[in-house]
Amino acid sequence: MEKNKKILSRELSWLAFNHRVLQEAQDITVPLLERIQFMAIFSSNLDEYFKVRVATLKRLIQFKKSDRQKLTQDPSEELDQVLTEVAHQQEELGETFRNQIVPALQAEKIFIINEKTIKPDQEEFVRDYFTRKVQPLLAPVILTSDINFLFLKDQVLYLLIELTKPKQPAATAILEVPTKQHGGRFVKLPTSHKERFVLFLDDVIRYNLAQLFPDYKVAKAYAIKISRDAELDIEEEVSDNLMAKIKRSLKKRETGYPSRLLYDSTMPKNLQDTICRLIGVTSEELIKGSRYHNFRDFFGFPDFDLPHLKYPPQPTLAHPQLHGIKKLFPLIRQQDFLVHYPYQSFDYVLQFLNEAAKDPAVTTVSVTLYRVADKSKVAKALVKAAKRGKRVTAVIELKARFDEESNIYWARKLEKAGATVVVGLPGYKVHSKLCLITRQEKNGPVQYAYLSTGNFNEKTSRIYADHGLFTSDTRLTKEVESVFQYLLDRNPENKQFRHLLVAPFNMRARFIQSINQEIRNAKKGLPAYIIAKMNSLQDEAMILKLYEASAAGVRVDLIVRGICCLNPGVKNLSENITVRSIVDRYLEHARVFIFANNGEEKMYISSADWMTRNLSRRVEVGFPIFDNVLQQEIRHLIDLQLQDNVKARNPKNQYLGSGASAETRSQYTTYTYLEKLEEQIPPPSKSK
Repeated sequence: MEKNKKILSRELSWLAFNHRVLQEAQDITVPLLERIQFMAIFSSNLDEYFKVRVATLKRLIQFKKSDRQKLTQDPSEELDQVLTEVAHQQEELGETFRNQIVPALQAEKIFIINEKTIKPDQEEFVRDYFTRKVQPLLAPVILTSDINFLFLKDQVLYLLIELTKPKQPAATAILEVPTKQHGGRFVKLPTSHKERFVLFLDDVIRYNLAQLFPDYKVAKAYAIKISRDAELDIEEEVSDNLMAKIKRSLKKRETGYPSRLLYDSTMPKNLQDTICRLIGVTSEELIKGSRYHNFRDFFGFPDFDLPHLKYPPQPTLAHPQLHGIKKLFPLIRQQDFLVHYPYQSFDYVLQFLNEAAKDPAVTTVSVTLYRVADKSKVAKALVKAAKRGKRVTAVIELKARFDEESNIYWARKLEKAGATVVVGLPGYKVHSKLCLITRQEKNGPVQYAYLSTGNFNEKTSRIYADHGLFTSDTRLTKEVESVFQYLLDRNPENKQFRHLLVAPFNMRARFIQSINQEIRNAKKGLPAYIIAKMNSLQDEAMILKLYEASAAGVRVDLIVRGICCLNPGVKNLSENITVRSIVDRYLEHARVFIFANNGEEKMYISSADWMTRNLSRRVEVGFPIFDNVLQQEIRHLIDLQLQDNVKARNPKNQYLGSGASAETRSQYTTYTYLEKLEEQIPPPSKSK
């Protein structure tokens, strides 16, 4: 089999993942307002894809021919395939909105009207709203012949307006739709007879264009938006001015090269040519869309206080052993604890940090921060600890894409509080999720660690499915300390890790060793299997090693939410490999790796996917689960996902319905399982 058949296209695989998101918008069993949210997620994902991946393909096309020949696939050919698939998905999104979402809203007496369907009794409201709330935010520009260049902001919606005037040539105007300044894309009209009406902000403007251009007759308005290259060009040395370099690069991102111009498909060809010339894009950047762009704005679609159109609530569950505990350290001193987000509360992490800040016995707090919340309670707890005299070390990854500004803000706040802030590592991103606290106790210092698959972010912990481990096991805490030493001294020498899997040191090699062990066991006729859950599988060496395992008779079950460049189920290559992807209410974000190990399962959970960047160009940490009870807990949750016959799909995006009468929807059965654990919490004792 040819190489490109063994290694599937990363770009097309990602688009297949985003199509699974679109499938959620099309699924009539998903509550209606949640389907609208999935439309927004699909659109937001695609925006980022163009800003990063498509922009990268275009950069590769500029390489010398000799350099391009070293690539797995010709970037020009791959870009053509990508744009063809995107065009198809963009059309499908429009059809989903028009033919499924809009009628479903109407059935609930929610009407998205436009400037042509405004009723007479709504006209006064729309005109008044425009005059008071919208017109002051507008700055229309008529494109005269002396305008030779036009700069459009990244990801901002514009209207191109055709104007006519008696005995004069036709004119064109452009204006920015002020979604951000307005506070959202949608305008709710007064409810009438239990009917609810919504207008796009752009349609409010369309309805009042005559008021904006009193000297012209308005012919038609067309929506456009541009996506720009989001890659930051930052030299890889780390110095005191890295923060300043990133801030300058963020400014450059705003003016990056165009990677896409999305336009209304009804726009005349001459107007397309004019706008392309003025903003400096070619026909290759043109992507045909419909009347409305920026569907990510549907994140702000009004819910009209209709709870039956949303997912039924799943109250955050208490951890059966951590709930109600006023002091965590004595409990963690005795045993390890796993917390599963978003089902269980992230508050235990906040309690861990706040307890450290207040505890006089705590001397040091070290943490890695990749993506923190805007109003981060995590960062505030670290600031509190620093102000109370703890030695706080915060390793903050300033190159976490699209979170750079937030991370810079908190880096400065922590520095002002007296913390030691490490803002980068030459050649690597720090993507591990670690916290290490040292506490002076009766018999000397004791270390407590928190290791996780997800970020220190209380906001995303409510929607990202992750695992976090609290431990004082010296096998782990001593090696976590070594990771922090490396991040501080940047000296890779003498950094030996026996228990932790740490990229770029031993993670790849240890995974390969574990796979090789399964291959040897399979050849001996011993039980041999691998179960691996991750966000993305792209690394070629790991894929080829899994093919080798399959050929040896090792059963490989993969749960891969996003990119998967492995081609499963191919005779004489991967016939013992299955791949499933689960897209549902929450974002599957955890990484779990299980190896049969001849009946004594080895289990790791990790911050790293099997992508080349994670295994070779990032500081990542995978950690074993030693406690048998916790191993069984993780294994049960993974088994639930392997049994999913409601939201699991194969690589062709076909649902893996088993045909059985009983349905298993893993995210819901996970909640039920953890809910039963919560029920083990004894009721509060009654005071006498």
